[in-house]
Amino acid sequence: MSSTDLLPYVAEELSIWLADVLLQAGAARHRRLLLLAGEAPWCRHAAQQIIRAGDLSRVCWISTQLQVAAEVMAPGAATQLLGQERDALVFDAHSGFDPDAFAAVSGVIRGGGLMLLLCPPLDQWPAFADPAAQRIAVWPHGFADIHGRFLQRIARIVGATDSVIRIAQGEALPAVRKLPPAQAFAEIDDPIYRTLDQRAAVTAIGQVLHCHRQRPLVLEADRGRGKSSALGIAAAGLLQDSPGLNIVVTAPRPAAVQPLFDRARQHLPEAKLRQGHLQWQAGSIQYVAPDVLCLQEVPADLLLVDEAAAIPAGLLRQILGRYSRVVFSTTTHGYEGTGRGFALRFKQTLDEQTPGWRQCQLHAPIRWAQGDPLETLVFNALLLDAAAAEDDTVAEATVDAVVLDRIPRDTLLHDESLLSQLFGLLVVAHYRTRPNDLRNLLDGPGLSVYVSRYQGQVVATALVAREGGFTTDITEDIYAGRRRPRGHLIPQSLVTHVGLKDAGALRCARILRMAVHPALQRHGFGRQLLQRVIRDAQAEGLDMLGVSFGATPSLVDFWASENLLAVRMGFRRDHASGEYSVMMLRPLSDDGAAVCTAARARFVQDLPLWLADPLQALDTGLAANLLQADDGGAVLPEGHDHEMLQSFIRGERSYEDALGPIWRLMQTKQVRSTVSVNNEDKQVLQAKVLQRQSWMAVAKHFGLAGRTGVLACLRRCVAGLLDTTPAVDQP
Repeated sequence: MSSTDLLPYVAEELSIWLADVLLQAGAARHRRLLLLAGEAPWCRHAAQQIIRAGDLSRVCWISTQLQVAAEVMAPGAATQLLGQERDALVFDAHSGFDPDAFAAVSGVIRGGGLMLLLCPPLDQWPAFADPAAQRIAVWPHGFADIHGRFLQRIARIVGATDSVIRIAQGEALPAVRKLPPAQAFAEIDDPIYRTLDQRAAVTAIGQVLHCHRQRPLVLEADRGRGKSSALGIAAAGLLQDSPGLNIVVTAPRPAAVQPLFDRARQHLPEAKLRQGHLQWQAGSIQYVAPDVLCLQEVPADLLLVDEAAAIPAGLLRQILGRYSRVVFSTTTHGYEGTGRGFALRFKQTLDEQTPGWRQCQLHAPIRWAQGDPLETLVFNALLLDAAAAEDDTVAEATVDAVVLDRIPRDTLLHDESLLSQLFGLLVVAHYRTRPNDLRNLLDGPGLSVYVSRYQGQVVATALVAREGGFTTDITEDIYAGRRRPRGHLIPQSLVTHVGLKDAGALRCARILRMAVHPALQRHGFGRQLLQRVIRDAQAEGLDMLGVSFGATPSLVDFWASENLLAVRMGFRRDHASGEYSVMMLRPLSDDGAAVCTAARARFVQDLPLWLADPLQALDTGLAANLLQADDGGAVLPEGHDHEMLQSFIRGERSYEDALGPIWRLMQTKQVRSTVSVNNEDKQVLQAKVLQRQSWMAVAKHFGLAGRTGVLACLRRCVAGLLDTTPAVDQP
C-alpha cells in the first residue's frame, strides 16, 4: 500500500470515527483542530478522504497546491476570506506556515466545524525548510537557514493541547477525547440580533447620531462577535428612521467592510447596492478611503470607521478632528495584533480631544460558543492575547533598579512568560505588530533582543538588526537598481537614495523596535537601553547606528538628543504610521562618520527643496525642527551631484532623490540659452522644477502621458545640460 494511502483506515471506519468528532463539535458549537502529521502527499490525501467522509461542503484549502480542491487560496490571499464562513478549512503547512494567514482564516470556521492542519511529523517540523520563512530571511540567508524556534514552539503547543485531535501517518485513528460540557450559547431569540451584546452595540451606534456631537463611540470585540454585522444593522436601521441620511464607512481596504454592506442589504432588500455604495430612497451608505476623508470635506451625518486599529494613527486623529459623529470599531485580538496598541494610544487622544467619548465591548461569540478550543489554541500559539506586565508590578521601577540583558532567542523559546510579556509590550508600543513578527522575534537572522527587567517584569525592550557589509559588486548592483537584497534598509537607502556607494560596505546596527512600558515612559528607560545597544555595537566594531520611523516632532527630538541626525526623508506617507518616514544615523567609526557627514550634507542642502515640493504636507513643527538642526558644516563630496544626475538620466534615481542636483545644475546653466536642449523639454523642466507644478498639471499642459511622460522630458533635458557644461562638482 502506498504512502499516500490513509493507513490503515477504510471508508466506513473513517466515516464512523469522523461522525463522532462532528457530533461532539456540533453539540458544543465548538470548532475542532485535526492535526494530520506526515509526508506532504499523505497529508493532502488524508485531508481529502476526511472531507469526503464527513460530507463537508463548504471547504477551503490554504495551500500552494492549487489542484487539491475546488476552492484553494495561496496563504498570501487568505485575508480574502475575512467576513465569510466555512464548514471546514484545510491549512497546508507543507506549503508554508504563514502565521498571519493562519490567524486570519481561523475565524471563518463556523461552530461545529473543523480545521485540518497538515504538517510534517511534529518531531521533524522544526527542521522543515518552511517556504513561509522566506518573509524573514534577510540577505545572505535563505529560508532554509532560518532557525526552527517558531515552528518548535508551535509543534510543542499543538502537541500538548488536549483539544487537538492528532492523526499521524502510519498510525491508527486516535480515540476522540471528549469535549467539556457545552457552555450556554449566547444567541437570543430575536429576528434581528444574534446576541445581547450585538443589540447593545447597535443601540450605542444610534446614540452617536442622535445625542450630542463630539462624543465618539469605540466599539471593541474579538473576531467572530458580530461587530461588522452590528455596524451594518445599525446603518440600515438609521436609514429607515431618518430618510435622507448620509452614512460614510471607511476601513483600511474596501473588502474589509463588505460584511457591513451585506448585512445592511439584508435589512434593506429594496436598496440598490453596487461596489462600495448602497442607496436606499434618499439616503445612502458609501465607502470612502481613510486618506480621502482627510484630504477632502466628505459630507457625513455619521462616520463608521471599521478595523480602526489598522488605520494609521495620524489619519485617525485627523478624522476625529474633521467629523463630529464617529464610531471607531476595532478587533481586540485580531490577526494583525493591533487592537490593544490602538486601545492604549488612541484612547489617550480621545481623552484629550473628545473627553465625552464612550466605549462598547462585544464579548459573546456568534459563530461559535464561548470557550471554543480552536480560538484558545490560536490565541496561545500566536500570542494574540499577550500582554505587557501589569502596571502595579512595575510602578516602583527606576533605571537604577533594572537589569539589562541581551537575551538569546533560545531563552525566549523556553521561557513562555518572558516571551509573552516581551511580545505584549511590542504589541502595545506598535499598532501594526502581526503574528509574523513573533516568528521574526524567535528566528530572524541577525536580530538581537535586548530586555530591561524590574524584579523579573519586562519594562523595556529593543530589537536590533545587523545590516550592511556588501561587496563592491553587490553595492554597484544596488546603486544601479539591479539588485535589492532583502533587509538592510539603511545601507541600501544610503546607496540607492542618497547616492553614497561607500555606505554599502559599512556595517550598521538598526534599531527595529524600541518599546518602554506605558507606565514608565519618559523616565529614562529608553535612553538607558539605547546606551547599552550603542556600547555593544561599538564593541563589535560596527560603523553606524541607525533608525527609521514615522516622523513626529517628539520622536525626532528623542533620537536627536542621543546624537542621531536625520539623513533622509521618505516622500510618501508610510502605510503603517501615516507619517513621513525619517532615517537618522549616529556614526560609530571613522568610516561611519564620513558617510554620515556626507549624508547629512545632502539632507541639509536638499531639505528646503523637498519642503517646497514632495514634502509640502510635512508637519510644520517637524519641518522647523529638521531645518533648525545643526549641520556641523558638512559638505557634499566632490562629484556627488554629477553621479546622481547621470543615474537620474539612466532611470536609476527618482526625481525626488535627484531634485537637489537638478536644481543646482540649473543654477550653473542658463537653460534658456542651451541649444542642445529641446525648447519644450526646457519648458517642462522649468514648470516642474522652478514652478513646482504637479505632475498631472505639467502633463496636461504639455500633452504628455502622465508622470512617465514628464520624467522622460526631464531626463532628456538634464542630459542635454550635462552635454554642454563641465561635469558638476568636478575640479
